[in-house]
Amino acid sequence: MTDGDVRIVPANEASWEDLQDVFGTADAGRCQCQWFKVRGWLWQASTPQGRVAAFREQTRCGEPDAKDTSGLIAYLDDQPVGWLAVEPRTAYPKLRNQRVPWLGRDEDKDDDGVWAVTCLVVRKGYRGRGLTYPLARAAVDFARERGARSLEAYPMLAEAGKQITWGEAHVGVRQVFEEAGFTEVSHPTLRRVVMRIDFADHRQGSDQGEGPTPGRV
Repeated sequence: MTDGDVRIVPANEASWEDLQDVFGTADAGRCQCQWFKVRGWLWQASTPQGRVAAFREQTRCGEPDAKDTSGLIAYLDDQPVGWLAVEPRTAYPKLRNQRVPWLGRDEDKDDDGVWAVTCLVVRKGYRGRGLTYPLARAAVDFARERGARSLEAYPMLAEAGKQITWGEAHVGVRQVFEEAGFTEVSHPTLRRVVMRIDFADHRQGSDQGEGPTPGRV
């Protein structure tokens, strides 16, 4: 899968129906990308209807003039096939109490200049084609162009003899972000790392003629 094969747009430039086609009715469809948004235990502190309503408001799907949105949608042959959540780190309340982002680091939890990728979803039937790679590269441009100073991700590592399931891999895997230019800044648990790009020190995307710009093939 190359960047030229995929069209990636901000979610507000896509339809709500396209996004729901990506999510389907399994885990992603039930969560509606609210895992890091709901402060309590997701399945007890929210309702299915509430998660859908919150997600629709956050993405602003179908509102091309909206000033903000909460992620990117990928298209392959005009079919909606992928989703990536990317916003300022402060937009994810549950991250504040998670161990992974903060262990061993001195970080200001209220720093709006640091953005985060928290979720990747590939539509059933399109998995295993490498779609998360162009999505991660597009997230770099998306965050930088909207004023992010840094962009983080919290991907999984596979332990020897163990596989990462699709449910676990919603945070992405290390190689995807490494190939998008992220570097490891901490390794808080056996199966999770923190990856980061600091834009002041790292030229990406249009500066080098690499990577897709959201909204373009």
